[in-house]
Amino acid sequence: MRFVDLGPLEGPTLFFGGPYGNLQALLRLRQIAEELRLPPERVVCTGDVVAYCAQPEETVNAIRAWGIPVLAGNVEQQLAAGRDDCGCNFAPDTTCDVLSRRWYAYCRAALSPESLAWMAALPVGLRFEAGGRRIGVVHGAYSAVAAYVFRSTPWSWKRRELELAGCEVIVAGHCGVPFLHAEGGRLWANAGVIGIPANEGIPRVWYLLLVPLPGGGLRASLHPYAFDHARAAALMESAGLPRQYADTLRTGLWDNCDILPVAETCARGHPLDFPPVELPPPERP
Repeated sequence: MRFVDLGPLEGPTLFFGGPYGNLQALLRLRQIAEELRLPPERVVCTGDVVAYCAQPEETVNAIRAWGIPVLAGNVEQQLAAGRDDCGCNFAPDTTCDVLSRRWYAYCRAALSPESLAWMAALPVGLRFEAGGRRIGVVHGAYSAVAAYVFRSTPWSWKRRELELAGCEVIVAGHCGVPFLHAEGGRLWANAGVIGIPANEGIPRVWYLLLVPLPGGGLRASLHPYAFDHARAAALMESAGLPRQYADTLRTGLWDNCDILPVAETCARGHPLDFPPVELPPPERP
């Protein structure tokens, strides 16, 4: 796997997933990062810069101008390779499968050769240290870029992925729903995505902060923010993209729950809230 080692990172680091061509959400997040006085090297995107929304080329240009570390999600990998679908592994003929054909074709037509070349050069994972903890950043999972990993995914599966990555913390995206899951001094954190709301019935999106603690250890917290969702939705409709996803921007509710396990399906429409998680300093010889 093409991993880049960033070495030790001092101070808070912000993670976010899936801009999905939503320029309004991306630009608002850049404002937030600047308000937090975070330099570009401490802001990380978990991939899928383009997807559902109406400004793929503009979003790529904006994220490149920001100069932050970015992973190749499954969408970047598929587009860069010239493939015919997004690689999300949607079940055939489900709503997600049918609608993805439209937004993927739109992205292929909208992206410049320069943007596709940039996607082809992106790493598939990052490693760094903070608070004495080894942290890996992936798109879906270490072993599969398009794996859907949720809060309800068994910890035994997550533990195996952490061991494969050689990390005590994994930060991921892809599934669209943020969460924090800590067990046995290890953590799986999903930063969520900023391109589409998290199915909680509120037109907002989420990002993750990891903050090293004095004396060692790490604090993880998830934070929501609002953006000009009305503008993003209107642009989608003007571009002829699926109305269902434009409606999601306005309502905060997904059109369908095709990819969701039972627990996450039952949580549809319930506002999310995440107590911060603290990991103690590691015990190493």
